[in-house]
Amino acid sequence: MARQSRILAGQTAAITGAARGIGRATAQALTRKGMNVAVGDLDIEVARKTASELGPTAVALSLDVTERESFARFLEDAETQLGPVDVLINNAGIMPVGRFLDEDDLATRRMVNINLHGVILGMKLVLPRMISRGRGHIVNISSLAGKVGTPGVATYSATKHAVVGLTEAVRGELRLMGATDVQLSYVMPFVVNTELGGGLDQARGLKKLQPTDVADAIVDALQHGTVDVWVPKSSKRMTKLGTLLPRGLAEGMARAMKADRVLADPDTKVRAAYELRAASSEPGSEPGSDEPARIAEKTGS
Repeated sequence: MARQSRILAGQTAAITGAARGIGRATAQALTRKGMNVAVGDLDIEVARKTASELGPTAVALSLDVTERESFARFLEDAETQLGPVDVLINNAGIMPVGRFLDEDDLATRRMVNINLHGVILGMKLVLPRMISRGRGHIVNISSLAGKVGTPGVATYSATKHAVVGLTEAVRGELRLMGATDVQLSYVMPFVVNTELGGGLDQARGLKKLQPTDVADAIVDALQHGTVDVWVPKSSKRMTKLGTLLPRGLAEGMARAMKADRVLADPDTKVRAAYELRAASSEPGSEPGSDEPARIAEKTGS
């Protein structure tokens, strides 16, 4: 029997990192479903532009996911302006690309702070609200790199593995608490055609996704309560097959598909603008420090 689709109209969603890319596409998709949307982003000017394009049911709110006070204010303002937050989508994340041995400590901390601590903080802040109301859904954006170790983005891959484990563990805790009306999902897309995914190669058999592909999968997860969301769906079969095969054969298949090269051989000139913006994606590491200069030197920009 097919699962009945949930009605999303009239609910409120708060989305982190929603000014661009997957977050923006998801905000558009949820608005079309009749939801109110809080567009949270560190770049408030771009967030305002996105919200204005979405219409009167969207608001732009400043958000630094690494700061508890900022995240708490984001949720408070979203509820004041739009109503109780029924859905939190932890989307904010950065992906500097490069060899692990070339990655400096500041870039490592920034990825962990945004990609993992930001998700943990959002969950800690919103879950008590959802539990007390007896409803809610949190969607954490992971990556296909959260299921396989991906050359070229070792720390990013680690943070996305952590997001998967975090979501599964907290989901189990909610079940033990009897808070089964609060649902958790995690989304694992392949490379997406956004700034973050720019200048990257393609694996044989897996084409680069569009942000709308991920947004549609998120909408479907909210409507049907899907826990692990694979985008595209075929990536689930391929990943599961890789875990069943002997390591040597699985790694040989990955090499034949060029899967081990997708993130390891980026076009640094194409990625230069994104890498510089990612380097200033956390207060305390704005352009003007020597970090963007080091990235520019690495990318040849």
